[in-house]
Amino acid sequence: MSDQRLLTTPLNDLHLKLGAKMVPFAGYNMPVQYPLGVLKEHLHTREQAGLFDVSHMGQLTIKGAGIAQALETLIPVDIAALGQFKQTYGVLTNEQGGILDDLIITRWAEDEFFLVVNAGCKQQDIAHLQQHLPGFEFNIMDQHALLALQGPQARAVMDQLAPAASELRFMNGCFANINLNGEAINCFITCSGYTGEDGYEISVPAAHATTLAEKLLAFDAVEAIGLGARDSLRLEVGLCLYGHDMNETISPIEAGLLWSISKSRRSGGEKAGGFLGADAIFTQISKGTSRKRVGLKIDGRAPVREGAELVNAEGEVIGKVCSGGFGPTLGGPVAMGYVPTELSAVGSKMFALLRNKQIPVEVVKMPFVPQNYVR
Repeated sequence: MSDQRLLTTPLNDLHLKLGAKMVPFAGYNMPVQYPLGVLKEHLHTREQAGLFDVSHMGQLTIKGAGIAQALETLIPVDIAALGQFKQTYGVLTNEQGGILDDLIITRWAEDEFFLVVNAGCKQQDIAHLQQHLPGFEFNIMDQHALLALQGPQARAVMDQLAPAASELRFMNGCFANINLNGEAINCFITCSGYTGEDGYEISVPAAHATTLAEKLLAFDAVEAIGLGARDSLRLEVGLCLYGHDMNETISPIEAGLLWSISKSRRSGGEKAGGFLGADAIFTQISKGTSRKRVGLKIDGRAPVREGAELVNAEGEVIGKVCSGGFGPTLGGPVAMGYVPTELSAVGSKMFALLRNKQIPVEVVKMPFVPQNYVR
């Protein structure tokens, strides 16, 4: 895809002004890093606060009488039990039990939900939702930007801009006005993010996105952070990236996401099943799967990247790395991969192929770096 055909976010001009290196990502022209560089951007987010442009993500609301129950036919979560302005992580499953996408769902009102879906899947997700939820009112929020402020200083910054938001705990949200050039701009702010750190995601009208970003960047603790550090941050805390660690041929059970299926929606629960692929998923829960996603500790300093084959002592291919890179907080390479279930226990040893050389790797418990959410 040429740059001329790439979509841009409302912050595109600001990225260029800040000296960002831009790359194509999910159909958008996105900043992979700024002059600070990926390593320092990563560490700055862990130590202070980083500002990410995640406006390429899809934002939408769906409303209508009975929408909670209707969404439960597509997402294996007890959505009806969600309180107002409470969030939950969920997966959209297909008939085979594979993952169409992962998303965040927030209840705005009794019969209205706010969804954030992945950039690369948003058109398919919206089509899927509209096909299976006829008669409900959809509002595709393409005139809104989404900014993520992440890191231990994020709460202190937010206290200056929207005190109500600084009181939020993980996976809770609120509407709040932020003063931008003397005008009170209504934003929806959630205590969430994908770095493993305390922080926020701010849905703001696109016309005010640059002003808000500049106001946030004016704080000494805040630096602009690109996709490179976003990836290494989420990898260190063992979070999946759609299209890499999960896809429509991988089930939530294989991906280690059983926790994303509410207990009430599992076999024997009071609201068991009723979602696409339920039978296949229940079979996997009861009988197990042939493969599992695991964390991998790499021997040495060389990162092992996505797609690298995993082999046993005899050199037979037994699995594949789905995400890999250097973990700046950890100070060494880190990876996740799919391996046979019998080799998924912590302590299992194997090798990753790196330029035809066998690098010893060991299955370890995730997250690699502790998550610091404020609950």
